[in-house]
Amino acid sequence: MTYALPPLNALRAFEAAARHLSFKLAAHELHVTPAAVGQQVKALEARLGVRLFERLHKQLILTAAGQAYLPGISDGFRRIAEATSQLKPAGAVLLQLGVHGSLDLRRLELAEFRNAHTDIGLQVLQPAGLHELVEGKIDLLIARGLGHHPGYRCDRVNEGSGLGDWLIAPEGTADCPEIVSFREWLRALPAKAPLANHRGPRLVGVVGS
Repeated sequence: MTYALPPLNALRAFEAAARHLSFKLAAHELHVTPAAVGQQVKALEARLGVRLFERLHKQLILTAAGQAYLPGISDGFRRIAEATSQLKPAGAVLLQLGVHGSLDLRRLELAEFRNAHTDIGLQVLQPAGLHELVEGKIDLLIARGLGHHPGYRCDRVNEGSGLGDWLIAPEGTADCPEIVSFREWLRALPAKAPLANHRGPRLVGVVGS
């Protein structure tokens, strides 16, 4: 059987925007820009031939068609998420961490983190930057810079001012338990292994458990 489905990214954009009644909050959840969410929803409306939202001044309202469409789409994503979760080891939450290319991974003591947090399946992508975070390829990022990115929570990893290492996560997911656990881990590291010294081998690719 062949399913007649609109593009899944457009459906995700619609479902998130409909739950939040906000392109901005949907964008935070999906790790994209509000403009990208708006474009995906507009493309979906064109594909379906119906308007799903009324776009008022600083307000987003579901049309009758949007209200009728949302429950089925939300239920479909819920079923996909449940089916996917059954494939994962019990209790494991996957956390994708991106790291800039000049940071020595040994300073993060990732093996110790995994041993202390057996419920978190930590994977690391290096090198990685804000582009990978925006595209949703990673859940959080250690980046070298000034740490000012609208829509993202930025926590300085090392002491000092100016350029430095920052832990960056979308505001919509910055307080997830697994991200909070990793943030607290980093805060405890400076006394043991300061991250300010970036001398060390450059590792490229995905580092798994």
